[in-house]
Amino acid sequence: MEYAHHGDPLVPRQQRFGKCTRSLMKGLGVPIENRYGLRPAVVKETDQITPLATLRDLDLRGLLNGVTTFKFHPHLPHYALLTEDSKIVQVLARQPIDLTRPHPFTDAGNREFNTFIWMPPNGKRAADILLADSTIFTTLFGGVESLENFWSNLASMPLTSGTRAHRGARHAQAG
Repeated sequence: MEYAHHGDPLVPRQQRFGKCTRSLMKGLGVPIENRYGLRPAVVKETDQITPLATLRDLDLRGLLNGVTTFKFHPHLPHYALLTEDSKIVQVLARQPIDLTRPHPFTDAGNREFNTFIWMPPNGKRAADILLADSTIFTTLFGGVESLENFWSNLASMPLTSGTRAHRGARHAQAG
């Protein structure tokens, strides 16, 4: 049924994270699982992806400022959270699903899937972790303005690493 939903003949019937990714995510303490490859909804009578449902009040870094869409791809992952602890992980954007194609996830009443995840720094890790499918970074399918805004937001994120801030202060004192 997953294959019939996304309809992409180049991908397996089920999509999941590979062993290398799962190992890396476990090591970083990322409580997320790729459960499904889902087809995003498009604006009626167009081929344009439906705008994201963003949780801007949770976007403390402004990563989604000026970002209305990610790229259309026929099968984007649903990042299922394996914890409800909002101090560890936050869903910043959800993508509406193409409801014209049946899928167990939508049969269960879901209308959007988690598409952009943020993990703020914590006591063990000094940096942010961002999770999004790599296909959203291509300009092949339009939506360049949102992509430009997204990259600009990423590039202007403040450094949260105490090591870099400390190193910078030492260089300032030495000069």
